Amino acid sequence: MTVRADEEALATMKFAVGQPAPRLEDSALLRGQGRYTDDVNRPGQVFCAMVRSPVAHGVIRAIDVEAARAMPGVLAVYTAADLAAAGCGPMAYRVALKGRGGSDIIKPKRFALAHDRVRFVGDPVACVIAETVDQAQEAAEAVGLDIDALPAVVAMADAVKPGAPTLYEEAPGNVAFDYHFGDSEKVAAAFASAAHVARLHLIDSRIVINAMEPRAAVAEFDAAEERFTLWAPTQGVMGSRANAAEMMNVAPEKVRFIATNVGGSFGMKGAIFPEYVCVMHAARALGRPVKWTDSRSESFLSDHHGRAQEFEAELALDKEGRFLAVRCTGFGDLGAYMTQIGPLFSTFNIVKHVNSCYRTPLIEVSTRCVFTNTVPVTAYRGAGRPEGNYYMERLIDTAAAEMGIDPVDLRRRNHIQPEELPYKAPSGSVYDSGDFPAILDKALEAGDWAGFPARRAQSERRGKLRGRGVGQFLEVTAPVQAEYGGIHFEGDGTVTILTGSHDHGQGHWTTFAQIVATQLGVPFDKIRLMQTDSDRLVTGTGTGGSKSLMCSGTALVDASAKVIEKGKAIASHMLEAGVEDIAFENGAFAIAGTDRAISIMEIARRLNAGEALPADAPASLDVDHVGQNGPATYPNGCHICEVEVDPDTGVVEVVKYTMVGDFGVVVNPLVVEGQVRGGVVQGIGQCLYEDTLYSDDGQLLTGSFMDYAMPRAAHAPNFSYAELGDPAKTNPLGVKGCGEAGCAGSMTSVMNAVVDALSVYGVRHIDMPATPRRVWEAMNAGRRQAAE
Repeated sequence: MTVRADEEALATMKFAVGQPAPRLEDSALLRGQGRYTDDVNRPGQVFCAMVRSPVAHGVIRAIDVEAARAMPGVLAVYTAADLAAAGCGPMAYRVALKGRGGSDIIKPKRFALAHDRVRFVGDPVACVIAETVDQAQEAAEAVGLDIDALPAVVAMADAVKPGAPTLYEEAPGNVAFDYHFGDSEKVAAAFASAAHVARLHLIDSRIVINAMEPRAAVAEFDAAEERFTLWAPTQGVMGSRANAAEMMNVAPEKVRFIATNVGGSFGMKGAIFPEYVCVMHAARALGRPVKWTDSRSESFLSDHHGRAQEFEAELALDKEGRFLAVRCTGFGDLGAYMTQIGPLFSTFNIVKHVNSCYRTPLIEVSTRCVFTNTVPVTAYRGAGRPEGNYYMERLIDTAAAEMGIDPVDLRRRNHIQPEELPYKAPSGSVYDSGDFPAILDKALEAGDWAGFPARRAQSERRGKLRGRGVGQFLEVTAPVQAEYGGIHFEGDGTVTILTGSHDHGQGHWTTFAQIVATQLGVPFDKIRLMQTDSDRLVTGTGTGGSKSLMCSGTALVDASAKVIEKGKAIASHMLEAGVEDIAFENGAFAIAGTDRAISIMEIARRLNAGEALPADAPASLDVDHVGQNGPATYPNGCHICEVEVDPDTGVVEVVKYTMVGDFGVVVNPLVVEGQVRGGVVQGIGQCLYEDTLYSDDGQLLTGSFMDYAMPRAAHAPNFSYAELGDPAKTNPLGVKGCGEAGCAGSMTSVMNAVVDALSVYGVRHIDMPATPRRVWEAMNAGRRQAAE
């Protein structure tokens, strides 16, 4: 009887959970063999170009499309009236939070094309369909727009001032959501009794997300089936299918959504955008495939932006430096339109993260989510998680400086201790695992905290200022949702994993393959991943909130158990033994106490070859399983950053960076460290370089890479990374999410380090981005103040 081959034995060793298996994804991507949406071309396709508003706020009086329609190659020009006549609906919103006093979120309807008023520069008002890209773009430039310009408002605080321009009549004062969490009386009493109160005005700067792959879309319509096929980048094809169907006013099964390789998203590509509705409508109306691809310059206006918050943050402490309460009062910028989950980041996610890993009895968060005449704001890597941690960590360093307490000691005094777990935070979260004091200690050791004075002296001898910053953090991932975990044994000898999360750089194929290889003993290199086609999936919750491994991983563990159960029934017939006598281990089914065995891959081969089994035996090993909802996880860690500042120019350089993370059981250390490093570089970008600026009349001043500074490879420091994982107790794998943690650690540690370096000038705070000009101005202000 066949036994498992040596390659199957290797599946549970070299590529098992916990091993640094090389990423399966990388070979094709590095060879240029990835297939992105812009690589999709359909027979007979035509092209779409968008017509966008050149003003930030105005009333549409007329749209003259006649000249454009008459141009060579032009097949159609559509406006909002055309889409409305075809039954296209408004954009989807998915947040159902309650505000102050039980109030609802005000959700003005947004359609794919503006029909009465434009509200930001770049607002789409029409689309042109033509035989070639050039013809479509030339005709788009010929569309005449008659827009009566109105005053614009671009700053959050200005939007709520009396007399400010109003974007929507249904949102007085431009406030879409007045959010409040906490017991105001108890918090006020805590502050009144405090020995010290630290206060900071904190700006979480607006980010242009700038995914490596610009967005694109290709739509086809099958008239016989009355069914769309849409190719577009996304973070989950099943959710995007549902949203596209809703906007096209058809049943979900009338849309097939395909997302091939996706070159970065960070939250932005999870939504359905106006251009997708336009190409779907055109494909149905014209009976030909329609393609649209964004340009990089256009993406600064057509993509959603990220972050954009402003808070007054306060921390109350007793005379021993123990936290009594934290209070955050401020704004979240929605931009001109509410995105799918737009209000979440500056409200609920601040509540969940501002107390971090510290024993903080009381929390109060008051946020006004406001409309401004700017690009709409959506999730950006962390979506409120880095912000909540940033507010607390800046408050801690400020309180430590003001009270004369060492900032590390102040953290230690307020840590939640391991013996206090499970710990119910005032936010309602229940922390199940973690050793926060040990994480801090390991980071201090790994970062050679004690050796900093010598390094500072070396920097001073070279004419540089040197500062260090701690950034300890805790994240609350999105909760586990009922995700699809399918395992199919194919006729060609491969094994296909099917799941509804979507990889746009995370390394899902590798990680999920390690789980299945460990559970079933199948060869790692024989495992494939299907996540890109809604027709192949049963359901799917998509990727977001650092939840994919908990959702898909747990579903695959459960599915593997079902495969083993089916395999035992099949093996009992092939081995001519009772089911109760069949044991499974390391990829093989064996009769207990004997050397008679058959590998799982051999069973699959024989079944796919058509071997007949009794009617009561399963016909295949294939399993289609849908998991269950479950709780969030609480990844945490500590980053230590050291910077040098040139006092003559204000240039800041990150010169040393140490990371320690608790991500529970680590399935693949290489993937985890890569994810954290990427998040750190994005955090460095926000802290030091990226600055999204608008003129008073709503024109984007930083609308290209000539004006908008992105972090480059030269800006990335040498990283030191270590793990101190405490397995999560809320999922069978013991894993915690890691995808967004790099931003949470870097935003806090980098800004704390910059302030520490500038403290010799009396600087107590500087807002991100700490550009050379801003740093130079802060230093000179400190010099002038010291001279007075």
